[in-house]
Amino acid sequence: MKKTLVAALTVATVAGSLVTATPSAKAHDGVGAGIAAGLIGGAIVGGAIASSRPAYGGPVYVAEPGPPPPPCYWQRQRYWDGYGWVVRPVRVCY
Repeated sequence: MKKTLVAALTVATVAGSLVTATPSAKAHDGVGAGIAAGLIGGAIVGGAIASSRPAYGGPVYVAEPGPPPPPCYWQRQRYWDGYGWVVRPVRVCY
């Protein structure tokens, strides 16, 4: 059944393409219709673009800033520089 349907559809497609004949092109006919179609199409597309929504998003709500960080303090730390222990002031922040 499937092969028969495919064969019939193929024959109908080939027959339809053979029967249909395209007329020769005529440049002098239909110029006014082309201009009118262009103007109408441009008006439709232009109206659709003009009435579209804006490109930016909606309002954004931002949370308030958190509490300030705790204060920093200076502490003297010692470290080994390869030759001996050195003491230097270091800023410590939490």
